[in-house]
Amino acid sequence: MISYSAKSSLIYLSFLSILFAACNNHKKIDVSNIPVNVKIVRFDHDFDDMRKKPMDQQAVFLQKKYGVFYQDFIERILKLGSTQDTAYFSLLRQVFAGAAYNDLKHDVDSVYPDMDKQNAELTDAFRRIKYYYPQKKLPKVYTYLSGFQAQTSIGDGYFAIGLDLFLGANSRFYPALTENFPHYISRRFTPDNITPRVIEGMAREDMFPEDEENRSLLSKMIYNGKIMYFMDQILPDVPDSTKIGYTDKQLQWCNTFKGNIWDFFIGENLLYESDYQKIQKYLTEAPFTPGLGENNESAPKLAVWTGWQIVRQYMSRNPTVTLPQLMRDGDAQKILNEAKYRPKNQREE
Repeated sequence: MISYSAKSSLIYLSFLSILFAACNNHKKIDVSNIPVNVKIVRFDHDFDDMRKKPMDQQAVFLQKKYGVFYQDFIERILKLGSTQDTAYFSLLRQVFAGAAYNDLKHDVDSVYPDMDKQNAELTDAFRRIKYYYPQKKLPKVYTYLSGFQAQTSIGDGYFAIGLDLFLGANSRFYPALTENFPHYISRRFTPDNITPRVIEGMAREDMFPEDEENRSLLSKMIYNGKIMYFMDQILPDVPDSTKIGYTDKQLQWCNTFKGNIWDFFIGENLLYESDYQKIQKYLTEAPFTPGLGENNESAPKLAVWTGWQIVRQYMSRNPTVTLPQLMRDGDAQKILNEAKYRPKNQREE
């Protein structure tokens, strides 16, 4: 888990995947006139000023400018102690004096001299959220350096981005972090992943948190499928592989063997299984899914991918259902039934 939530215990496509994504998008919508303009605020720069200015004065400035985020950052991300006790200042001075911080700041500033690309991407995405949810209060967006602790953070009125975990797959820092972030995870620590991870984090942690009563694999499939479909609508130009975190090869494997994947879930009587120990390997991050495919070539998170295809098919068969109606619908069995999901392997079609 590489995100922290204050509200809860928080890549390039082949022709095939481009075609597959295009076939599953709903109608294009015009959001150009929706009055939303995102400007990501560089907390990491303001925070760095603590080593240049009187620390107590800069701390007051940060608390005033960033509100609860500053407290969350010090206490829950960096874990330096309470902001009510300035004892953490001495720890900060040690951090600022170290080569590790200065090397990290150098690389972050090199990769992100500005956030213009992300501002444009999030402006479009937030406008789309406003299109479907006009009353939604959108968060302020901040950047920070987490010391490789939290890729994203969400809290009261903010969504924050840990730029040190978006430095690019070949960052010099990540090989030393393989115990916490093996390559199959760190390969996605790229700038192109920022906007998808923000939207996914907002969806999962803020807008549509999972019902704790959703214990069966089918319920979790459909929940995750709805999250992925929400991302389809909010990020229509983002490749499927980036949204779900697959390589192109993994995405192609899923499309090629989608019939076998579904037959496996049915044949193993997994749809209504509620023992998380038995179903977690079909939902969580991994290099592949044990028991499927040859030579460990299978994609991970096959229940998430399958739920996505079910929801896409359900929405294709029910064009009058709106995105908010879909996201409110907690009847996983109904969605499965009405989707009439009977996939065949690609080579059989």
